[in-house]
Amino acid sequence: MAFPQLPSALRFIVIGCGAAAVHFAVVYALVESQWLPPLAANIIGWLVAFVVSFSGHYQWTFAAQNVRWQNALPRFFALSALGFAVNEASYALALHLSPWRYDVLLALVLVAVAVGTYVLSKLWAFKDR
Repeated sequence: MAFPQLPSALRFIVIGCGAAAVHFAVVYALVESQWLPPLAANIIGWLVAFVVSFSGHYQWTFAAQNVRWQNALPRFFALSALGFAVNEASYALALHLSPWRYDVLLALVLVAVAVGTYVLSKLWAFKDR
């Protein structure tokens, strides 16, 4: 199978796009159904997407690094939580300052935070000590 042979950066993009799509879909569903406002829905979206992200990155993106999941999970959660804090603060600011729709702003914020998450995942969260 050709997929496992992709460089880790491309594997990160594939898993990250899947997790971002889940995050986006959860937020969109919660906001459009009027269950939650955008910032509150963003928290739920992140939590659901975290499961997708960790599972995919552990089992595929960084599998060659041979780190135990018990070591990677808390580090990746800390990294993801930091990324989410940046995400939520940026999203709140964008929602306050921009006339653009909440979903467009969320997409932009998700992409911007993903770059930093990749670098720190490779260098710290999934690194075997």
